[in-house]
Amino acid sequence: MANVTYDHVTKRFGDVVAVNDLDIQIADKEFLVLVGPSGCGKSTALRCLAGLEEVTKGTILINDRVVNDVAPKDRDIAMVFQSYALYPHMSVYDNMAFGLKLRKTPKDDIDRRVKQAAQDLGIEMLLDRKPKQLSGGQRQRVAVGRAIVREPRVFLMDEPLSNLDAKLRVEARAMISRLHHRLETTFIYVTHDQVEAMTMGMRIAVLRDGILLQLDTPQNLYDKPDNMFVAGFIGSPAMNFFDATLVGTKEEMYVDAGTFKVKLPPGKAAPVAEYLGKEVVFGVRPEDIHDRQYAPPGITAAPLRVKVDVTELMGNEIFVYLLMEQKSFIARVDPRTRAAIGQDLDVVMNMDNVHLFDCQTERAIR
Repeated sequence: MANVTYDHVTKRFGDVVAVNDLDIQIADKEFLVLVGPSGCGKSTALRCLAGLEEVTKGTILINDRVVNDVAPKDRDIAMVFQSYALYPHMSVYDNMAFGLKLRKTPKDDIDRRVKQAAQDLGIEMLLDRKPKQLSGGQRQRVAVGRAIVREPRVFLMDEPLSNLDAKLRVEARAMISRLHHRLETTFIYVTHDQVEAMTMGMRIAVLRDGILLQLDTPQNLYDKPDNMFVAGFIGSPAMNFFDATLVGTKEEMYVDAGTFKVKLPPGKAAPVAEYLGKEVVFGVRPEDIHDRQYAPPGITAAPLRVKVDVTELMGNEIFVYLLMEQKSFIARVDPRTRAAIGQDLDVVMNMDNVHLFDCQTERAIR
């Protein structure tokens, strides 16, 4: 197995900086997810590790060995792309075995590896079929199987689930997580889908414009985002943001957002005392806004009266779009709510979980 290090890696394409001073240490057997919007540099970072792009500056190490000038085939990695790139004239078996045949792996070893991978992926009955006879989910499993049989030290996956429908994506996420647990190999996974990142990664690296904004566990990213971008990117639906001012005294501090004014709990107020009288950005997640009638006990509740703009029934919960003097925000409420479009609704904010950000730097105020 292997650990991987990006040591201040930069990649430029002409005047465009695709990856900017990326510094990450990935432990042996870790499942790390690189996440961010399109064009943030996550796929480029992966391709640099694979040897498909030349690093402009910095060093990449696999098992403490510098691989900047090592050919891709000699890095002992396997990569699964967004495009499955299966050979249409070959059977599933031959697609999975092709890379091993090129390496002149003994036939018995090839047969063992292919059949074991097919069994792990639940495609052993498909080995004689051609790719055109497979569904999208089955093709995706073949592409993963082709990587597994290599038995590499590092698996690289570049948005491998983006071509699947919603149900297959959920199944494939679980499949890849089980594979990581069984194979005990280092996985580095690229996606723009924060749900994939949260459900699969042991740690998540959030990138924007080629810059690493935060690297942490999924729960810490959710609970303690370092900045507004991470706060808004992690979590679904996204966090609500309000331009506000901190008013009152150090003993009794309020967030004045113009359309509403709510009191900060003492534990939240003390760390932000230096911002008293200053403008800030107030953040609250939709799941921390409750229909007052069904608010959980034990929270520090700040009551608000709002107008219901839109409701979205999700079965086990309801997304309610709310209005306060034309300011729109979203709540994720109990399905028993009687919220109806055009009517007023009494809600409460859970002030124990709110966030404050510097309006200039967009960094979290802790």
